[in-house]
Amino acid sequence: MAKFEPEVLGEMVKECIGLPHDEMLDAITEAVDKRYPKLHIRKKRKWHWSNAGGAMLQISFLYGSLTEYLLFAHTAIGTEGHTGIYLSRLWDWVLEGETWHYGLGDSERTVYKVGDMGFLDRGGGGEGFCIKDNITVLEYARGFVPLMMPFGLADSIFSTLDFKSVLGQSWEYSKLCIRELLRGRI
Repeated sequence: MAKFEPEVLGEMVKECIGLPHDEMLDAITEAVDKRYPKLHIRKKRKWHWSNAGGAMLQISFLYGSLTEYLLFAHTAIGTEGHTGIYLSRLWDWVLEGETWHYGLGDSERTVYKVGDMGFLDRGGGGEGFCIKDNITVLEYARGFVPLMMPFGLADSIFSTLDFKSVLGQSWEYSKLCIRELLRGRI
């Protein structure tokens, strides 16, 4: 049973867009915590590098379980890569900046601006994406999250050799999952 509703998350995002960066992230975190009081929402941001699909961003988990996660992702300088192909569904709300996407066979890009939501369906073909400058997104995944880990960690393990980030991300996500498992909420 899903804990979060994408429509509700989207409403929260729209209410907080336009605030200064840190104030906006705090407001979204507080809104999520207030709306979902039975879940363990991590209020203190702890950033970790994420190298996945050729792109480099920093991420901070708000929530994690075996079947869902909610996080902020940010880059101040831009990046590009492949979104990945998952057995999970993935929603991204643009809080700041702009991202360009294209799918296999597309001759035109899709542009997501502040307030827009991007969506990748389970088993979809993945997309190429490009961020030319600063961007912040709220990302929500629903599905069996551990199957997403190889994509999310492979570049850090085999390319950048950033084992500190691999351990940091894995530890943060694992702690959140264990808390939910101990509370009987997968």
